[in-house]
Amino acid sequence: MATDSLTLGPEESSEPNSRQTRVLPVDMHNACEYRFEKRDGNLNGISDIKWREDTPDYQHLKEAADRLRSSDIPVAFPTETVYGLGADATRSSAVKGIYAAKQRPSDNPLIVHFSSLTQLRNLLQPNTLPDVEASNGMGVWPNGTSSAGPKNIQQSIHDFSDDQDDPVPSIYKPLLSKFWPGPLTILLPLPFPFPLAPEVTAGLQTFGARIPANPLALALIHLAGIPVAAPSANASTKPSPTTASHVLHDLQGRIDLIVDGGPCDVGVESTVVDGLCEPPVVLRPGGISIEMLQACEGWENCQIGYKDASEKEGAPRAPGMKYRHYSPRARVVLFEAGCHTSPKEQKALLDGVKDIGLVTTGCKVWPFTACKGSRPDNETSFLASGSGEVETHHIPLGASPVEIAHSLFSALRTLDGLNVDAIFVEGIPDEGSIAAAVMNRLRKAAEVTVTSDGMTTSV
Repeated sequence: MATDSLTLGPEESSEPNSRQTRVLPVDMHNACEYRFEKRDGNLNGISDIKWREDTPDYQHLKEAADRLRSSDIPVAFPTETVYGLGADATRSSAVKGIYAAKQRPSDNPLIVHFSSLTQLRNLLQPNTLPDVEASNGMGVWPNGTSSAGPKNIQQSIHDFSDDQDDPVPSIYKPLLSKFWPGPLTILLPLPFPFPLAPEVTAGLQTFGARIPANPLALALIHLAGIPVAAPSANASTKPSPTTASHVLHDLQGRIDLIVDGGPCDVGVESTVVDGLCEPPVVLRPGGISIEMLQACEGWENCQIGYKDASEKEGAPRAPGMKYRHYSPRARVVLFEAGCHTSPKEQKALLDGVKDIGLVTTGCKVWPFTACKGSRPDNETSFLASGSGEVETHHIPLGASPVEIAHSLFSALRTLDGLNVDAIFVEGIPDEGSIAAAVMNRLRKAAEVTVTSDGMTTSV
């Protein structure tokens, strides 16, 4: 990976008086030596960090960590799910910078990311917040250690000898032992005194917390020594970014730094769960399925607490619940598994359309038979409509839910960049964790959904 940063100035942005946006490549193997592994009961997969301070990669990572601590302009960085847009979760001015850069509604809460269970517990414990001013922004806990944590940041779920002393509710212990670090966000009650910026919670009495499974993200948060509030690093309502170039497309001129750690592994955001209610519920589907949760002690009766359509009323309990999300500029038409369209409905979908993007899977639900063959087998083919031929641009995602999730947002962005009039997406049965997350995102993105009962249009 190259180690020179890319700078794009205001003259290359469509926004007046915009900021310079720099992309800082970071290869973790160049920035430091570390171990990254996942074991039962080990909540931090990165350990034994030895920084290579003379490398450009370390300097890029340190610059990003310094900005997180001191700047009010958020920093974009990769996680295993999607790229996040991070800011110091304890400073209102910094968190407001996230909402401004994304143009995000202020009642949409944020998830707070931690590098270790120790860091989370320190935030939850009353009277253990670091004295930031006295330590030049790094933070020093009452025991005299830096808030950035020890050199080896492994921490076991079993380290607290008495569960009554642990500020993390016991209902979450089986989940954390099995799924952290990873794509799981848990809802926690706000501690008192209130350590987080109020903008993080959007007025709620709870906040979402997770420890990501990306070594670069863990190292960045560890180096910054602060909890990092971070939604996806895209413009609000747009498809989530899975590469640094996606972030640059949406936020160029709005932020200063993008840490480029390569493409994300998962491609959809974390599962969000609430164990503070009875029965516990899933508020957003993601990489951890409800079946996986129900296999854990205390979560046998876990229920679905989300809708695939945007929920218009009331305050959202978790990100992604209330507003339309994941939508490109072009109109998205989703063809559900088992769908059916009449010739009249097919004609209505094609009338007035000149260019269509086709996103296909292995589900074979594609209802149009006017392509070359029964499905579009070429990158560019044509559909017949009442007004003539319609040019199509085809992106196959693969057959498995993992492949589909990994490439979905990128495919939507690629087709949007071709200025197609509409994007037709072939859905999959929402069985299993990744498939349910994929279909949840697609249903929120779609303006038109085609099912076995016909077509419906979102309002």
